[in-house]
Amino acid sequence: QVHLVESGGGMVQAGGSLRLSCAVSGRTSSTFAMGWFRQAPGKEREFVAVISRSGLTTSYVDSVKGRLTISRDNAKNTIYLQMNSLKPEDTAVYYCAGREVSSGSDVYRLTKSYAYWGQGTQVTVSS
Repeated sequence: QVHLVESGGGMVQAGGSLRLSCAVSGRTSSTFAMGWFRQAPGKEREFVAVISRSGLTTSYVDSVKGRLTISRDNAKNTIYLQMNSLKPEDTAVYYCAGREVSSGSDVYRLTKSYAYWGQGTQVTVSS
């Protein structure tokens, strides 16, 4: 059984940084395309970033480009989201998600594309 566990959330001031981690267990993460999504109170869950199985392809929502960076360490079965220059509008629960894929380069931006989800970690950015 596949489990995803996020960590690294917290409260920071605007302009600060956090690094989220997503630990994958039950299967090697190298078979997964991995994504980060977020959900703010009263809003739908939205795509943030995705990284391909190989790690060579990434994609971001426009609002985070240049500030957030997704990466992976398949030897550690862990995916990261480095968050810099945080803004109050980044406040949300952040979820990692995984989809088993055969292609090393495919990425997915829709929530319905992912079969596995973590429990989420809260990120709060104060102004």
